[in-house]
This record gives sequence, structure tokens and C-alpha cells, in this order.
Amino acid sequence: MVAPWSSRCACCVNVDISLFSEIFMTVRGFLSAWEHRGYYNPRTSQYTLLISITGIHYCFYGQCHYGMPCKEEVNATEKGKRPHPVMLTRLLALVAHALAEADNRPEPKDLWKEPINATLWKPCSDQRDWEASGNISSSEGTNGYIIISANGGINQQRVAICNAVTISRLLNATLVIPKFLYSNVWLDKSQFRDIYQEDYFIKYLKPDIRIVKELPLELQSLDLEAIGSLVNDTDVMKEAKPSIYVKKILPILLKNRVVHFVGFGNRLSFDPIPFQLQRLRCRCNFHALRFVHKIQETGALLVERLQGHMPHLSPLQDNLLGHFAGKSIPSGNRNESSKYLAVHLRFEIDMVAYSMCYFGGGKDEEEELEMYRQIHFPVLTEIKRTTKLPSAAFLRSEGKCPLAPEEAVLMLAAIGFKRRTSIYIAGAEIYGGRHRMAAISRLYPALVTKETLLSPSELEPFRNFSSQLAALDFIACASADAFAMTDPGSQFSSLVQGYRMYYGGGDLPTLRPNKRRLASILVKNATIEWKEFETRVNKLIQQTKQVHERPIARSIFRHPRCPESSGPELVLALWLIPRHEAPLESTWRLGDKALTLS
Repeated sequence: MVAPWSSRCACCVNVDISLFSEIFMTVRGFLSAWEHRGYYNPRTSQYTLLISITGIHYCFYGQCHYGMPCKEEVNATEKGKRPHPVMLTRLLALVAHALAEADNRPEPKDLWKEPINATLWKPCSDQRDWEASGNISSSEGTNGYIIISANGGINQQRVAICNAVTISRLLNATLVIPKFLYSNVWLDKSQFRDIYQEDYFIKYLKPDIRIVKELPLELQSLDLEAIGSLVNDTDVMKEAKPSIYVKKILPILLKNRVVHFVGFGNRLSFDPIPFQLQRLRCRCNFHALRFVHKIQETGALLVERLQGHMPHLSPLQDNLLGHFAGKSIPSGNRNESSKYLAVHLRFEIDMVAYSMCYFGGGKDEEEELEMYRQIHFPVLTEIKRTTKLPSAAFLRSEGKCPLAPEEAVLMLAAIGFKRRTSIYIAGAEIYGGRHRMAAISRLYPALVTKETLLSPSELEPFRNFSSQLAALDFIACASADAFAMTDPGSQFSSLVQGYRMYYGGGDLPTLRPNKRRLASILVKNATIEWKEFETRVNKLIQQTKQVHERPIARSIFRHPRCPESSGPELVLALWLIPRHEAPLESTWRLGDKALTLS
């Protein structure tokens, strides 16, 4: 009997179900021969056979390439968890064999390491060149008060906080502890004091700016919109230069004594900006913002269970975990391995819907995502209705689509992570639910999340607080022996990468795919062989691991390797660390000294 859906899939055409037993015997014969040659030991051959049959199962029931499902999916479940066809099934079958073969081979030498010149960069944004006294000068912050109400999730809000600190110093203003706007995407009412230590924040930045918890009483009753002190994101362009604030905002501040920024998403440029203001922005991000004790304690518990021992006291752990670093905590269910890989799978329904990409779910997927966009992204829906947008195929070819779990697992296997690698998955509910995650869990069984590592009672204080849960993910990812992101544009991944770069000392590699180049490889999934796929993916990942100074205008939160934030060891740095996208004959600025390379 021929499978009724087989004619819909090129790799399954005219496949007779009766051949299954013959295929089974053939695979078993191959494994027996390979076992005699020493490729496998008896303990792994049975598992390999299971993977092989799983690969054949994919061929019958999965999807051969983008956009061509082999079988209709039924029994739709709740939004975002409906079973979806798995893409790239041919490559998934190949990777199953590759992972089994790799069991008896050593890992690549540089898998858990950064290039040696990464060790040359040392954190230095805690250093101040201006006068730092115990009490702030009476002239500091006298131009008025700055309030911000930051939008977005915890990561966008963190960037807004650091930009507000910098603007306050620029305008000689007093900063009011930032407020967080409620988001209908994140659904979290947490405020600054629920996530960060307020008193520590105020005290640490006291030599830099004046910070208060509330406006003075005489200013609280003012109608800020009526007097022109309400500034939203349409009034200040994205990544505005400091001169814009001096020209447009300072006069309002001097006149009304208060300015309220609403939204304030990415409203300060990265270049050009005065050296000490850039350093202050880094000081806020890497030193002044510390999670509250509730988050630190549970974060330490997560890291201990992942590493198999309590977190070592280090500059990174001291910042993330405070006095809970190095403190013995009941271990619960520890992992055997001391090394773990953290992966940020940015594949929640909001990202999938916003991307305008297609992930193989047919008409049901398109309708589901369109409904989500109408509710949560009405502006995008209107743009789609009135404007001809790029096709989903074009977006994918340009690397504009978030990586699906099956694409992420192919990347990890190609890099060299073995199937027994402990993997921590960060993120909220993956679009497609457990059905979609099966692509990873079948191939990497030692897969955990905060929900599986922590007990219900340990998670209870964080339920319904997505920003606080994201803070736990941040701690686990920043502390990981290796971190892999699937969307380099993600603010979460960018902040984690920056933390690891700043505090890692060359020991905390981050794997960041070039999605455009990866898409050009994945599009050949119907014909490409595993060895070629492995070679090409390794090459593009190695290129993104190269150590260089922050490119001009790039985010200092993501890439703090620059004189303002991380100073290189002078003698070796001149030889080992290139200025990215700059000629060899260029001038470097280290602190207040200019050095010319010849």
C-alpha cells in the first residue's frame, strides 16, 4: 500500500509502507558492520538504530523542505501550541547519524573556548575620570528632573535605564527611578524595585548623577503634557545624538524643571558620544544594575543545578548573584556534567508573527499568526494591508527570519556539540509547543529549562512575572560555559553576549550565526551532504567568534570591547586585536592616549 500523502513530497514519492521492514533490516545490518569496525560500542548501537528509524519516520510524516508538508496536521490545540510540520527533515535524518558517529570522537578543541586574544580585554567601565566624592556636588542635577517610562520587556527597559542615566549626566539633571510601562505582549506589572536593587543602584551611581525615588511634591501636581514636558518617541528620533538632547530637551528642562520621556526605546546613539558618557552607560549596565535578592538566590540555584556545583565566586557571578555566589544552596536534582550550553530560542509566537516569515504550517499557521498580529501588532497589520511587503521567501533568504528549533539543532550539531551535551533552553513558550521542540529533544536528550530544573514551589514567586522569569534565563545564559543565540537581533541575546564578553576573560564563548549565510546553506537541504553542511556552518560560526574592537555605531551593550568599557593589555593588544572594518594603518584610542599602528 502506498502512503496516501507520499505523492505530495518529493523524497517520499512511491514509497511503499511494506518496504519499512526491509529498510529496518538494512539499517541494522549497517550498524552491525560499523560496530565490528569500532565506530560504535554495543551500548550506543541500539540508540543509533532508534534515531535511524526516527529519521525514516520524519520522511513519512514530516516535511521535506520549506513549505511542502508531507501530511496534513489535525487536532489543533491552543494558540501557539498547535502541532506544526517539522522542516528540513532530510537534514535532521542526516544529523541523527552524524551525532551517533560522533559519540566515540573527541569534541573540537575550540568548542568551549574563545580565541586567545579575547583574554586581553579587561573590564574598566567602573573607573571614573571625573571627581568622585562621597557626597555629590551641590551643583549636580540642578537643571531639573528626568522621568522615563520605559516600554518593552526587561531587556528594552534595561537599555532605556542606562540611556536615561547617560542623558541625566549630559543635561546635569536629577534622574527619578525609572518606571516600566505595562506591555500587552509581556503582561508583567513588575517595576524597577521588583527586578533591580534600588538602593544599590542609587548608591553606586552617586558619584555620577543624582537619583531620587520620587519627584518633589511641588512638581508632582504638574500637568506635564499641558506644559510641554511630555516627550514621546516621535519627538526624539531613534539613536539620537547627544546634541539633539542639548538642543531640544535642555530648554524644556530649564523652563519647566522636569521632562518625562515616554517609551524611550533606543533613543540614544552609540556614536559619536563623549568618552566618559559612553563609559557611564557601560558602568550602569555592567555594574549598577543588580537583580533583587529573590532573583539572585533562585538564579544561583539554577546555575548550581546546571553545573553540578555551587557557582564559583568571580566578577561575573558577584555581579549576577551577589552574596549567593559561592554560597551552598540545597542542590536538588543536579546535572552530572559540569559543562552546559545555553541556547536562547527566540521562537515565541510574538517573534514568529512579527517576522512575517513562513514556517511550514500552511494556511492554519498563516491565519493564526495574522490573528495574533491584528491583536498585538495593529500597526504592522495596517502596513501589510496598505503596502506591498517582501515575500516570506525573500525574508528568509535575507536572514530576517528567527531560527526554528530544527534549524538551531542542525547548527549545534554541525559545530560539534555531542548528543549528551547538557543544554539549557531559555525563552518562553516555543511556537508550536512540544511538537516543535521534539526536533531538539530527540537528538539532544539532556535538555532542560528553568521549569524542569526548579520545583513548582521554587517557581511560584515568579509566576505571571515574565520579566522576572527572563532575569532567571539571563543569569543561566550569562553563566553558561557556552552560549548560542538563534536571533542576533534579539535584545536578550545581545545583552547576554555583552555580559559574557565583558566579564568572561576569554573563557565564555558566544555562538552567533550569520542568518543570511545560514539561510543560503539551509536552502540546499534537499541535496547538500552532511560533511559539506558541517564545514560551511563551522566556517560561518568561526568568523563570528573573531575578536575585534567594537565597530563604530554598534551597540556597546552587545559589544563592549572598546576603550570606554574594556581596556586591552597594551603591548599584546596592538599585535593581536584588529580594529574591525578599519585599515591596518589606523589610530587607536586607549584611554586618553592615541596610538598609531604602522
